[in-house]
Amino acid sequence: DNFEEVTYEGYGPAGVAVIVTATTDNRNRTAGNVRAYFAKFHGNMGQTGCVGYLFTDVGEIVIDNEDGDVDEDKLMEDALEAGAADFASEDGMFEITTEPDDVYAVADALKALGYNITSAEVTKVPSTYVNIDGEEDQRFMGLLLDKLDEDDDVLDVYHNWENCDE
Repeated sequence: DNFEEVTYEGYGPAGVAVIVTATTDNRNRTAGNVRAYFAKFHGNMGQTGCVGYLFTDVGEIVIDNEDGDVDEDKLMEDALEAGAADFASEDGMFEITTEPDDVYAVADALKALGYNITSAEVTKVPSTYVNIDGEEDQRFMGLLLDKLDEDDDVLDVYHNWENCDE
């Protein structure tokens, strides 16, 4: 009943910026867990705002086209008319970018036109990316992301690791 959303920021191995959003009924437990994950896997939890400026909030709508039955030009036209800011096609998927406040209105407009929306959400996109060259740092960064993902309180993890397999 007393859940609240909290955000933690820090750096993983090799200077990878990491933002963790969580919902918790016990801030001390969640902060302690997140701090321990950063420390164990060669990172540091930082102050609020230490990496947040490296990310931009955007609306992201994904439409699956594995069957190839969606007309790309028509979808792009419909998306832009509905208020989308950008449009990309890759590997049988269409990714439509919007302003954060517009994501659900654009998704609803596209649904009304008959498109099958796979996901529509506000996400964080990094302005710069970091490569991790060292094998050990790559391993520790992967372990950090896995551990954060396993934590029941953690909702989302955003990072700027470019060569991540996730």
